[in-house]
Amino acid sequence: MFFFFFYNPYIAIIGDIKESRKIKDRKGTQDKLLEVLNEINEKYEKDISSKFMITLGDEFQGLLCNGTNVISIIFDIERKMFPVKIRFGVGIGEITTDINSEMAIGADGPGYYKARDSIKYLKENEQKNKTNSSNIRIDVDGDNENTTVMLNTILSLLTAIKELWTDRQREIIWDMLAHQDGQKNAAVRLNITQSAVQKSLANGKYYAYKEAIETIEKALDEIRRKDV
Repeated sequence: MFFFFFYNPYIAIIGDIKESRKIKDRKGTQDKLLEVLNEINEKYEKDISSKFMITLGDEFQGLLCNGTNVISIIFDIERKMFPVKIRFGVGIGEITTDINSEMAIGADGPGYYKARDSIKYLKENEQKNKTNSSNIRIDVDGDNENTTVMLNTILSLLTAIKELWTDRQREIIWDMLAHQDGQKNAAVRLNITQSAVQKSLANGKYYAYKEAIETIEKALDEIRRKDV
């Protein structure tokens, strides 16, 4: 057991586009983000309490009723928006206001406070020019410090791994994570040899990366509201 709660938790996710003012086609980027969020809302409908939506030009948020697909949602957005870089703050806690299922705006409470704190922490780390600063941070309301530290340490190590990927390694690893099948199928989809897939997976530390993701997912899978 990773978490212990005295309350019925929600999971708030806030995303923030890095250096958005430097993006040349800001409208095109925002249109793409809107398209991606609509896909997320449809694909993960059963997990979502309030649909993901753009709240500011460079920011978006959504609210989940369980933690089963938190990492999948983040990685889907990250992959589909690439090469645009996004930081993600994940806050676990109560929501103390009414919730609108059609839009994740107007609601408030510790879940959103923690997600906002996570975004602030990531920005401050970037400003300090810390190497391999993670683009994802989790913050939990209540007495879950040890688990939170463990998860954020793993997320930092994952960032250290993916920062070293070549474009080809990233393409192959993301394909494998998205489809969750074997090297032969990835080779067919990407029109390359299986040996090329195998080499990229080995050099990109794919299996260590995947195992770390599964550890995070196992922990977050414990988080679910009792009324859903």
